Amino acid sequence: MVLSNPNRSPATLTKTRVKPAPISGICVTCLDGCPGPCEIGRSAVRGRELLYPMPFGQVTAGADKEYPCDFSHFNIQGTCVGAIGMEADPDKAIFPAVDVSAQIGVDHKVTLSFPCFTGALGSTDIARIHWEAMAIGAAISGIIIVCGENVCGMDPQAEIKKGKVVRSPEMERRVNIFKEWYQGNGHIIVQANVEDGRLGVPEYVIEKLGVETFELKWGQGAKNIGGEVKLPNLDRAKQLKERGYIVLPNPLDQATVEQYQVKGIREFERHSRLGMVTEEDFYKTVEHLRKVGAKRVTLKTGAYRPADLARALKFCSQAKIDLLTIDGAGGGTGMSPWRMMNEWGIPTVHLECLLYEYASFLDRRGEFVPDIAIAGGLSLEDHVFKAIALAAPYVKLVCMGRSIMTAAMVGTTEGKKLAEKCAAEAGSSLEEAILETFVEANNLRRQYGKDFSRIPTGAIGMYSYISRMTQGLQQFMAGARKFALKYISRDDLVALTEEAAMVSGIPYVMDADADEVERILGYRR
Repeated sequence: MVLSNPNRSPATLTKTRVKPAPISGICVTCLDGCPGPCEIGRSAVRGRELLYPMPFGQVTAGADKEYPCDFSHFNIQGTCVGAIGMEADPDKAIFPAVDVSAQIGVDHKVTLSFPCFTGALGSTDIARIHWEAMAIGAAISGIIIVCGENVCGMDPQAEIKKGKVVRSPEMERRVNIFKEWYQGNGHIIVQANVEDGRLGVPEYVIEKLGVETFELKWGQGAKNIGGEVKLPNLDRAKQLKERGYIVLPNPLDQATVEQYQVKGIREFERHSRLGMVTEEDFYKTVEHLRKVGAKRVTLKTGAYRPADLARALKFCSQAKIDLLTIDGAGGGTGMSPWRMMNEWGIPTVHLECLLYEYASFLDRRGEFVPDIAIAGGLSLEDHVFKAIALAAPYVKLVCMGRSIMTAAMVGTTEGKKLAEKCAAEAGSSLEEAILETFVEANNLRRQYGKDFSRIPTGAIGMYSYISRMTQGLQQFMAGARKFALKYISRDDLVALTEEAAMVSGIPYVMDADADEVERILGYRR
């Protein structure tokens, strides 16, 4: 069974000429004279550019590796008996009555209307371009949006004095957009990596911009190196090199300048440094953030080896972190090395099953277990239910990166099409066209009145997507007779394969409910 697709992928705009050999991915007959449609051939011409999904700044990418166990290998159990969290009355136990709101935090709670939040929208072009739609969409949907790493450092207009950021118009824009539309549910979190810490981003956003929740970042599921983006020209590359980033090739090297001038180099890469985690430094950093005014401190970690998952849980337990987000391999990226994204890290289901074992152990010992979120390739309401159930009662939220951005991007695209159509048709009303096209638009108009016209169609698209998932999750939960998120349990899942049962400890479908069946029938397989 071949799980990977080496040497060709839509993400790298490559393919093979004929059927590839299963192991190498090279065409069974590699033809002398082939122009190089495969990754190897194109790498012979463009080298390191083929490491990343493309075109940069216009796509998000998800791994195309088929993992041996994923969420589709589990089904949600339903029942026709009773109701938990609601009176067992057919007139009351209806799916619209299911409560899908969630809370996270230790001393200062944050309430969400739906148990999800965005992936970290950092310094990539696609995140910057779609921030307004997604920030407004998060605010009106009552969910969390995360402003990712390197935003201040990448801001061309940022004012940096003595190595510290004193003002970043781009960061101000991002925070202020969310705050303007915030309705009481949901939240904004700002994230930091090594470079952000050196630039003083935590202190700046907490003390100057009033950000209440700050996220430390150990990594993500898409890669095991620091964040990176592509830079379009030499001047931009020099600016970021001078700000302390790793920039390849070195824009200050005369040989690089000469190669750029003859167009041999068409773009540069900006990379972040690897974080070096130690227990002592982690506790010191958390304490520092709290001292400068952070009401909540969270941690985002990636698809690292099991020992690092254990470290994350233990450190967060000791520090009483407000939320720990664990990102499994295979999810999504704006720019990560493509082969790394497919061939590195522990997949989401496997990682969450390890998480359940470790969290249960801490819980049995009476130690604090933080609120936990799961990320890594989640897209629809069944994923939300399964991710919460698989490590219940510890997982409270899911992080949905590509899917939420997809909804916002489609909303934006549809809005542009409507605007062009209305501009070409005399007497056409764009607002009326939006009301006809987006199913949730009229609800928003009733709620926001004259401000409805200021809501981007990307935000309407995101709101509509969250609304769809809300009803979908309510339906799954009503079918399981669970009328609030806190009642979802591992017993609500059944494993469809013996391997999924072995990995998770969830009963195989043919063994499920064996004790209850014996009690009812006196029968045992």
